[in-house]
Amino acid sequence: MPRRNSAPASPRTLRLLCALCVTSFLFLLNGCGRRNTNDPSSLIFLIESNPTNLDPRYATDSQSQKIDSLLFSSLLERDDQMNFRGDLADSWSTPDPRTYVFHLRSGVHFQDGRLLTSADVKYTFESILDPATRSPKRGAFRMVASIEAPDAATVVFHLTEPYASFLWNLARPAVGIIPHDAGPDFSRHPIGSGPFRFVSQSQDEDVVVERDPDYFRGAPQLARVRFRVVPDAVVRALELRKGSADIEMSSLSPDMIPVLARQPDLSVTQRPGTNFAYLGFNLEDPILAKREVRQALAFATDRDALIRYLLHGQARIASGILPPNHWAYEPNVAQHTLDPSRAEELLDAAGFPRKQDGMRFHLMLKTSTEEQARLIGAVLQEQWRRAGVDLELRPLELGTLLSDASRGNFQITYSRWVGANNDPDVFEFVFSSKRFPPDGANRGHYRNPRIDALTDQIRIEMDRDKRKALCSEVQQILAEDLPYLPLWFTDVVSVHRRSLGGLQLSPTGDFDFLATLHALQ
Repeated sequence: MPRRNSAPASPRTLRLLCALCVTSFLFLLNGCGRRNTNDPSSLIFLIESNPTNLDPRYATDSQSQKIDSLLFSSLLERDDQMNFRGDLADSWSTPDPRTYVFHLRSGVHFQDGRLLTSADVKYTFESILDPATRSPKRGAFRMVASIEAPDAATVVFHLTEPYASFLWNLARPAVGIIPHDAGPDFSRHPIGSGPFRFVSQSQDEDVVVERDPDYFRGAPQLARVRFRVVPDAVVRALELRKGSADIEMSSLSPDMIPVLARQPDLSVTQRPGTNFAYLGFNLEDPILAKREVRQALAFATDRDALIRYLLHGQARIASGILPPNHWAYEPNVAQHTLDPSRAEELLDAAGFPRKQDGMRFHLMLKTSTEEQARLIGAVLQEQWRRAGVDLELRPLELGTLLSDASRGNFQITYSRWVGANNDPDVFEFVFSSKRFPPDGANRGHYRNPRIDALTDQIRIEMDRDKRKALCSEVQQILAEDLPYLPLWFTDVVSVHRRSLGGLQLSPTGDFDFLATLHALQ
């Protein structure tokens, strides 16, 4: 029998703990020195982990993909509403649902001076599709039957079946175009056509890039960026305070941000983001299989308080998995704001009256061992207790948590989607009954025939207005059924040198703003 956690902390206790952390953090900051004198045309950018592979055919971790987006160009890119626009592609067309034709910009060169042509585009994708390369991105192009390069400026993709999200897989940073003669050691000396070119990488220390003076959209003002790997968040904050670093991006705990914002040389830029936090329910569980229970838990959850006290206002309440800035987002769905009386009514109606001890039933929430996840679990434990739900917390190492979720070994998990929730294809991947692991991410075994039919249509519908209507119906159904309890979208927050001014951050938190950033003053 698993041992239960001790009594949950009250909001007042949590506020005191946060205050103690801030006080200790302030003490450390006050002991730091002043800013070092740095080259104003160079930038020291703190990142929390080492990029694992800078070959864009293999890069799947966040740091590799964000840096690759600076080194490489793609056929397409996305704006803040996830609409497509040309990057290397000057124009494109779809003569039929299985054919995509791209016409390349003229005069684009790789960073070694060679002209970029359709042969490079063809090679990039054919090498991903080659089983011998064992690219983790091969599955995203499984519907590609063949690729043609009829002339130096034209690329044609032939698909085996219609796939409306195909363009998503061609947009930066999903895949960057590499030279057609890239060798086996390409990841150690990557050559692209992006705004910055690779200089060096030291394992677990840094990655250095410098501007490409011949970049086809105009050379960046920054001469050089050093991405310095600093795994510890407190150390990153101290480096910013003492002036040995210039910027970080969404890598600090929420309680550190207000403290650093009071430092005269530092500033904070914040904007709504797309990274999605949620509670995933296992619908094979006899308690959670009842929709009334899931709705009751939503009504028992004070998301406003969680955002205010634990996230310091650095998030926006979510009504579903698709972010509000997305072209297919549907705002008119069922809302589940805090309503304790409604939670009580639903739990009674579901057949779970309070027992003598005041509790109705016991549930277990699995989270990562990350401190913020543990605190969120502690607050949920207290909030749900008021509705008669006895919530047990089980913090696990991230690998174990993901393994348990994939195997269905959970009742409730606290988790996040990063990036994958920015395309309508996510509805099928996460909620179709055809996509149980390992064939997808429907870890809670949610079953709804109407969702299955709608997501099948979303996958192949080429007309965007019709596709948006399908997505709207999906979002309305999910907001009622609640296979996920949506929590919030985390803001993109950067602490940086004040002299950098206001940063033009994207909702996905990428590093692309560096291409147009002014040098330090």
